[in-house]
Amino acid sequence: MVMFTVYALRSERDGRIYVGFSEHLERRLKEHNAGQVTSTKAYLPWSILYTLEVETRLEARQQEKKFKSGFGKEFLKSKVHIPR
Repeated sequence: MVMFTVYALRSERDGRIYVGFSEHLERRLKEHNAGQVTSTKAYLPWSILYTLEVETRLEARQQEKKFKSGFGKEFLKSKVHIPR
């Protein structure tokens, strides 16, 4: 069964958080750090902050949207103790 990983990345440059999902997390992280993703290339390098595995693309999209919300970002910050 194909699994999807919802992930949060943290910019080592300025601490910002980026949320996405992928079937291939390691490959996707390499794409982010190679500057191949327009929305993240200005804030390299990125490290994995948080991951959540889900079974369907729909579930991944729903979780991604939750993590991109204000509440979701606060949840991520509280889990890793990022200075606000």
